[in-house]
Amino acid sequence: MLIERLASHLIDNAVRHNVPGGWVRAATRCEAGIAELTITSSGDPIPPAQVNGLFEPFRRLSGRVDNRSGAGLGLSIVASVARTHGGRAEAHARPAGGLDVRIKLPATALPYYPVDGHA
Repeated sequence: MLIERLASHLIDNAVRHNVPGGWVRAATRCEAGIAELTITSSGDPIPPAQVNGLFEPFRRLSGRVDNRSGAGLGLSIVASVARTHGGRAEAHARPAGGLDVRIKLPATALPYYPVDGHA
């Protein structure tokens, strides 16, 4: 359930802080026991020095004077959920604007439950 909230916060953040006509891409992969979720989006340019601070509670980009809603908790919740599951959150400013956020979590083998009840 928490991983679902993590993904929801990332996508909501990418949409909320995008530009008109912008885009959001989501991707997953699993390799060498690590599961990754990456959300990449267009948006206004973000100073690289401010990116890591976005994972702190109540932290928003300095100089932002728009009327977008939000308290600055989305990415801090994402980082907290990732840590709770033994993983980490990292982000990088995209040179053309926007953000690339990657979540890395230990992959676990789950039992297989077929949707239609047949193996």
